[in-house]
Amino acid sequence: MKGLLIAGPCSAESEEQVLQSAIQVRDAGIGLFRAGLWKPRTRPGGFEGVGEAGIGWLVAARERTGLDVCTEAACAGHVRICLDNGITTIWLGARTVANPFAVQDIADALRAAGGCRRILVKNPPSPDLELWLGAIERLQGCGEIVAVHRGFKGGGSGPYRNDPLWELAVEFRAGHPSIPLLCDPSHIAGTRELVPEIAQRALDLGFDGLMIETHPNPSEALSDSAQQLSPKELEALLALLVERGNSGSDPVLEELRARLDAIDEQLLSVIAGRMEVCRNIGEVKKRGGLPIIQPGRWEEVMRKVESRASELGLDKGFARRIFEILHAESVSNQE
Repeated sequence: MKGLLIAGPCSAESEEQVLQSAIQVRDAGIGLFRAGLWKPRTRPGGFEGVGEAGIGWLVAARERTGLDVCTEAACAGHVRICLDNGITTIWLGARTVANPFAVQDIADALRAAGGCRRILVKNPPSPDLELWLGAIERLQGCGEIVAVHRGFKGGGSGPYRNDPLWELAVEFRAGHPSIPLLCDPSHIAGTRELVPEIAQRALDLGFDGLMIETHPNPSEALSDSAQQLSPKELEALLALLVERGNSGSDPVLEELRARLDAIDEQLLSVIAGRMEVCRNIGEVKKRGGLPIIQPGRWEEVMRKVESRASELGLDKGFARRIFEILHAESVSNQE
């Protein structure tokens, strides 16, 4: 791959694990090693990282392998510790990006220290482009800004840990083409089996690189074990990925096609979620001895569909035809 590749474990767990991971990342041909030292957790009691004690491990890994290294900084204190130890690439996690006060404190700390080489800014948990852009704007002038798409917290009806909402990433790219955009397929997937398809999808949409979690022994990882790749899986993934390149067609047309592809992806996910709900409704009807088809309910749905279609500027007949197809498939799923 020609784009920026970042790989390494979710968390630094021991000096041996960090060094082993860094060597494996280097041998895979990747130039930037990642490992989290501070791991924010929703509730106390989980593994929250080794903290400052792991800084020396990252420094040793850099000296041993020649790789650039990076870690997550969630506050100004983390920034100062990193810069004092020569770690000049940091990333801001989703929860930090969602807090403008925390981002501003980090930006102030970076400016006071003269900035750093590179700042990776992940999208916030909510699908809020303004919040993501606000964090990036606060960090302007502190170092090279790289946006990282790691998906958004959704309803959990799809196969992924975080909903990719590709159309939002494409919209971000369209509005800010000068900012490199990476994909974090590990956090979107939630399981290692889904990482390859998400990584390839990102490249198909023109992303500038990938940030992938890998661990020497994923099943033994202290955090996010299900989504981390083994070294062999990482090498296999990199060998399979295809960069489509530029076909030479109109860039505006390519951008519009990318948006259309992203919307289609989201549309299929929504339909799959709808069918799952229909199957659940079918089970409830069976338990209650209710008929599958209830004409009154269907007429009510169609009235709402036609009304909403008019509000959105869609042809009512077109909307009706779509929902008639959906209804027929829904009935089939309830039988």
